[in-house]
Amino acid sequence: MKRAAGFSLIEVMCAVAILGVALVGLTRGFTTGLVASKESERQSTASLIAAGRIEALRADGFVVEGTDEGEMTGDLSSYRWRQEVTETEIRGLFDVVVRVEHIPSESHLFELRTMLFDPPIDLIPESERPEERQDGDRKNERRAR
Repeated sequence: MKRAAGFSLIEVMCAVAILGVALVGLTRGFTTGLVASKESERQSTASLIAAGRIEALRADGFVVEGTDEGEMTGDLSSYRWRQEVTETEIRGLFDVVVRVEHIPSESHLFELRTMLFDPPIDLIPESERPEERQDGDRKNERRAR
């Protein structure tokens, strides 16, 4: 008697079941990777926004106590930032905290904290004082922004 060549129905069903489980696992792995990649992109963008806000404060050349907030524009319009500047016990030393949120998800993404020193005008020697830098003027100028 000759044996018939080929696969039995049970063998084919087992192979299909194994392939199905493998495909589900692969699909799950890809979606998890995509979600993690998107979250990483949001975190990186938020950290750059926070660092940019602190650098803008440094570039102003003076620090004034207070709170400032705003929303980004253009491609970054889904991000909102809040900057809090508080003076410490040491005169001229300020604690700066910048928080960045993702607007659509209302989630807090990133917080960056640093300390900036802006010497009071009376601590700067007369010979080193810039003519246009007047303590009252620069604070009023900052508040007007």
